[in-house]
Amino acid sequence: MIKKEYEKFLRKVQKPARYTGGEYNEVIKNKSNIDIRFAFAFPDMYEIGMSNLGIKILYGILNNLDYVWCERTYAPADDMAEQLRQNNVDLYALESGDSLRDFDFLGFTLQYELSYSNVLYMLNLANIPILSKDRDNNFPVIIGGGPCTYNPEPLAEIFDLFVIGEGEEVIVELMELYREYNCRGGVIPPSQQTQCKSRAGKPRPYDKREFLRECVKIEGVYVPEMQTPGAPHNIKKRVIKNYDEVYFPVNPVIPNIDIVHDRITLEVFRGCIRGCRFCQAGFIYRPTRERSAEKLNQIALETYDNTGYSEISLSSLSISDYTELYDLADKLTCWTDGLNINLSLPSMRIDAFSQELLDKTSGVRQSTLTFAPEAGSQRMRDIINKNLSEQDIEDTVKLAFESGRSSVKLYFMIGLPGETDEDIIEIANLAKKIVGLYYKRENKQKNKGLTVTISVASFVPKCHTPFCFEGQNSYDELIRKQKLLKDQINSNKIKYNYHDAKISKLEAVFARGDRKLTKVLLEASRLGAKFDGWDEFFDFELWQKAFENCGLTMEEYCERNYRYDEILPWDFIDIGVSKEFFIEENKKAKLGLTTNNCREQCSNCGAGEFGGDCCCPG
Repeated sequence: MIKKEYEKFLRKVQKPARYTGGEYNEVIKNKSNIDIRFAFAFPDMYEIGMSNLGIKILYGILNNLDYVWCERTYAPADDMAEQLRQNNVDLYALESGDSLRDFDFLGFTLQYELSYSNVLYMLNLANIPILSKDRDNNFPVIIGGGPCTYNPEPLAEIFDLFVIGEGEEVIVELMELYREYNCRGGVIPPSQQTQCKSRAGKPRPYDKREFLRECVKIEGVYVPEMQTPGAPHNIKKRVIKNYDEVYFPVNPVIPNIDIVHDRITLEVFRGCIRGCRFCQAGFIYRPTRERSAEKLNQIALETYDNTGYSEISLSSLSISDYTELYDLADKLTCWTDGLNINLSLPSMRIDAFSQELLDKTSGVRQSTLTFAPEAGSQRMRDIINKNLSEQDIEDTVKLAFESGRSSVKLYFMIGLPGETDEDIIEIANLAKKIVGLYYKRENKQKNKGLTVTISVASFVPKCHTPFCFEGQNSYDELIRKQKLLKDQINSNKIKYNYHDAKISKLEAVFARGDRKLTKVLLEASRLGAKFDGWDEFFDFELWQKAFENCGLTMEEYCERNYRYDEILPWDFIDIGVSKEFFIEENKKAKLGLTTNNCREQCSNCGAGEFGGDCCCPG
């Protein structure tokens, strides 16, 4: 529970429960009985971070080690940050209320590029130096993990080390190594030992640089400053191979206030058999590995008993591709229906949606069905390798309407490589066609209104994808395309949402960036950048000034096309999928050729070296 002296300023902030700790299922340990203190930092608000499954998993794994105490911290809102400064209090961890400076490790999960400024914001509030070179033995080791670390270079001078890939095993290996060094004398020669106070309150010989030098020997660990003999030239991602048996948190911390996803989240499988050429997640998480329906049902039951949640969400990149989906639905609904627990299905493949699935989830709350055609024309769907026909789309929405649904949400992108104005207009035409299909039904219900929502994002080129070589449209061009689509929509049954193109531009900059961007981050932070993923905080002009002050431009990162033979900033990160595969897929996109999904035919992408459920000989 939080320290008593903090109460005087917590009364002055909105939503003080964000900062108090004391939640049900939080882990409290006796500091005198542990060797290592670890603080997990989510660089966004409590409501966002408490919804993150990755932190819940690693929080549980670390706290299951009797010699580690893992705590949590989140980015405070402006009012809380001001109170911390006025009261001379460092940003702290929720479980103990101790300053983040008092920990052995401070681990940030990097889920999206626009959270980078919040990393600096939180380090500043904790009075921890931003750059790795400025932090001596008395500061925590700063770790980065999550999908953004597949191109770690924009943050390479800030973090001490990165975990590339899945962290369940590697995080334990790092703790074991650290414990060997700092709690049992380690193997550091006496001449190199530095006496400093342990975060667990015990004196120990410790030298941060020597510890980091040993970390590079762990597969999946990247230490930017350590380019020494014995350090791997390429960093190979870590992959959990026995996914059905890997740890899953069945007693997660229950938040004090409403959060974005306040429910049980069942991670059904990792990876994706599809090869959508814009989708980074579909490649970096290969190969596909599934949990059995029996195991998932057991996890759901235990989690319900420990939390009492009234909603279960099935989580994966493409839930329709889970081979035991119908069996899982049967197992879950046989007990969730009686308890009035809602079963939530994420965005589904249009060509895998069926009456059988609707029948098996008939007791589920009648919520909006969400699909992602991504492009309005068949030509563009072939270019991006969506492998989806217009007939598939029509058949699926007809089925949804016949089952009584009257609300459909469709995700699209504009600014895709090879796109023309006609392709954009086809998005509106497709939405109009769906409206027409609804009103052509023979058994349409009277007085039941239809809503077709089209949500349109701007294409962002991401590393480790076939489209990483493609530049992004200019800001003016993206705005023109957004307006072109808006002008084509003349039905009050169609709701049109679109993302801020300025945010997409900055996202692309850091997605394909290099180490020169560290100085831009530092300058933007000095100018006040934070919470860039929030419309009310994002200041594009501030970022333009930061780039100008550093002698760089956004356009050189986000709009330039890369040659196939260029050495790209992320080339040394080995995700299993080869650069040669991405080049061939990029060439096929230019010809409008598609590639089969992994279950239909192996495309020899390279991920087969990790094993998995669907990798097979070509």
